[in-house]
Amino acid sequence: MDVLELARLQFATTTILHFVFVPISMGLSLLIAIMETMYVVTKKELYKKMAKFWGHFLLINFAVGVVTGILQEFQFGMNWSNFSRFVGDVFGTPLAIEALLAFFLESTFIGLWVFGWDRLSKGVHLTCMWLVSIGTMLSAFWILTANSFMQRPVGYSIVDGRAELTDIWAMITNEQVLWEFPHTVSAAFATGAFLVAGISAWKLLRRKDVPFFKTSFTLSIAVASISSIAIASFGHGQAQFLVETQPMKMAASEGLWETSEDPAPWTIVAGIDPDKQENTFELKIPYLLSYLSYNKFSGAVPGMKELQAEYEATYGPGNYIPPVRTTFWSFRIMVGCGSLMILLALYGLYLSVRKKLEQAHPVYMNMMLGAIALPFVANTAGWIMTEVGRQPWTVFGLLRTKDSVSASVSAHQVLFSLASFTTLYLILLGILAFLFVREARKSPYDHYKPDVTIHDPYPYEGGDHHAAE
Repeated sequence: MDVLELARLQFATTTILHFVFVPISMGLSLLIAIMETMYVVTKKELYKKMAKFWGHFLLINFAVGVVTGILQEFQFGMNWSNFSRFVGDVFGTPLAIEALLAFFLESTFIGLWVFGWDRLSKGVHLTCMWLVSIGTMLSAFWILTANSFMQRPVGYSIVDGRAELTDIWAMITNEQVLWEFPHTVSAAFATGAFLVAGISAWKLLRRKDVPFFKTSFTLSIAVASISSIAIASFGHGQAQFLVETQPMKMAASEGLWETSEDPAPWTIVAGIDPDKQENTFELKIPYLLSYLSYNKFSGAVPGMKELQAEYEATYGPGNYIPPVRTTFWSFRIMVGCGSLMILLALYGLYLSVRKKLEQAHPVYMNMMLGAIALPFVANTAGWIMTEVGRQPWTVFGLLRTKDSVSASVSAHQVLFSLASFTTLYLILLGILAFLFVREARKSPYDHYKPDVTIHDPYPYEGGDHHAAE
């Protein structure tokens, strides 16, 4: 493998592994803020117990994962120096704001939240967790603002062969980020919600601390239902936007070599042959692709061959068709996981509303434990589809990937850093998994000190544990 392939593999590997930690922080911080809000409003100790117990998971994730994002920026200078030179003036603003404002907000107020339980008023303490949650979302916004420039460059001018920022407002109101941000944040909320719901289902299945985990499941499954539907809604809008701005990506995600018929059918599965630029077999649903693309059951969708000719006329000779198999199947994995998340969440919400949760079939409860992985798989598949489908560009229409890699870095150097960083990330993920499992096995009443200033007729309800000791 040459330097370009290794650099791409390294960036993909570290980004995918880093993005295991990010949505957990975003999703859990929102849930914990909601739990503590319920505690302040209702004065029920149960919600304080929930905020503290699930807060342990947030703190573990923050402590283990905080260093993983640093390597992302290191890679720009190490493996992608030409890319850094080209976009440095543009990327400097959002990345600096993310580090100095958003991450500072997260790290400062999570510290105040941890050490302020007995030192701050309830309202101020609650505000700290909401600021942590807002900080995670602001961090995501500025990172996605930079990424959206790569997808759809706006607010810049080319000076001496480099992109220079001329309009920050155009950059932060880029329609790409206005679709990408809510889609990504909804996925993060679902990640945290399915984590809490899955652990709660596992505890309920074993009849451990039933009142506590029944309430945790009900709250998290409600957030999971709303966020899963939001993912699909924003994803649909983003796909329609990409039909206009990056039609090649959407054609590749559909395995559409020739311009479709009108109305266009949606391909469920297909055998992709990129060498012959054809599909060996296809299973389709009539009319659906037209609706997904235009919100109506009519309209043709341009194919990759037609778009290739248009791109050659616009950008010059070259192959502008991305890796079709990867784009096609990653899109379907994302959609499949998202659909399953909606079904599982809505069924869980139905059980909770009808107060049938304790009678839920063990198969469903075990499925919810396994469903913890669904958002992570969907997040990864969606990111792969987004980034691979943009190839051969790092900055669409301006800078190709092959021209972005560092010229002075050897394949052996990249291979060494790839192996080193991947090993480090896997060790951190192993530590995270070990600590999460250890924490999940505990009772929420372990090490818990009740708030004696609030009268709660059932402060220690939990069945088989004696927190009063």
